[in-house]
Amino acid sequence: MASVLNVKESKASERTVVVAGLPVGLFIDQLLVILVKRHFQDIKNEGGDVEDVIYPTRTKGVAYVVFKEKKVAENVIRQKKHRLGRKAGHAELTVSHFSDKIFSSVSAILDLSVFGNEATLETLVKDLKKKIPTLSFSPLKPNGRITVEGSFLAVKRLKESLLVRASSLLEKTRNFTSEGRKWNRQNPQKNLQRSNNSLVSVRTLVPETARNGEMLVLDTDIFLYLKHRCEFYESTLKKFHILSQEKIDGEITTIYLKNFQVGSQPNNVKHVKELIEEWSHALHLELRKETFILKGKENREKRMIKSACEQLSSRYPGVFMSFYRTHIDIIGSSSDTYLFKKGVMKLIGQKVS
Repeated sequence: MASVLNVKESKASERTVVVAGLPVGLFIDQLLVILVKRHFQDIKNEGGDVEDVIYPTRTKGVAYVVFKEKKVAENVIRQKKHRLGRKAGHAELTVSHFSDKIFSSVSAILDLSVFGNEATLETLVKDLKKKIPTLSFSPLKPNGRITVEGSFLAVKRLKESLLVRASSLLEKTRNFTSEGRKWNRQNPQKNLQRSNNSLVSVRTLVPETARNGEMLVLDTDIFLYLKHRCEFYESTLKKFHILSQEKIDGEITTIYLKNFQVGSQPNNVKHVKELIEEWSHALHLELRKETFILKGKENREKRMIKSACEQLSSRYPGVFMSFYRTHIDIIGSSSDTYLFKKGVMKLIGQKVS
């Protein structure tokens, strides 16, 4: 039985795919391994001989499938949709290359305080754990904040679920306000003030754009690359007269789309959403990320790394750089990011590992 460490240290990584979205809790681990192996050996799924299935792993709902041939791994990744059989509830899987550092696991900090008091939030968290068992939840803090970790697909489902709850809460608040105008006319000023306070706190979760348009959730690395390195994004919004509102929240970016031209076709928003999702999925399969750690380094070494990155940027126009206080992310194709990292290491006088 191969381990993740053995895969990393051998050429098996070229024959390995990361599979996220496995249904946790429905089966014992051994049975789930059998179902996964059966799925990826099926030629209908572009599969082939499987050497090993590594599961469970550190990330809930994520397995590593090692094929006997590199070509089979590439074919499996190229197939856009993978669903386990009927016994597994036709669970939708996300498949990416083993070296893909962006999507195997992401984490996010959520503020749930708007949904109620501490007792209500505890019930909400229990419900979310049951609904999305592939996510790991930290203990709920008194201020309503909680940290979640899991596959990008699972975090995306969580955010969509919370937005649905927020919309429902907003609608209830509106109904409460409407009823209040009918029966509480003795002190209308006080009633209006109380209702407005409730509405303001909820509306911060659901922008006007989302209520009248479409919403989609992307990995932040994918979104930044899509916006800054692909002409498609801005040109598509302009072509279909779509207004976008983007909110970056750590590893997750939420995009709200809406027609900004009176008389525009209402289906334009949905069409643009589908186009962006298709592009993001294609980038999901293509992009890789390398990171230069700045934290703990001397200021001189930090400046050298930043200068080297800036110096190489014109040579690699397909690479996008995100500069942070503690690190620098390099995002691009597998070959570009490798050559870029190699070039930076050479400029700062270090060997490439």
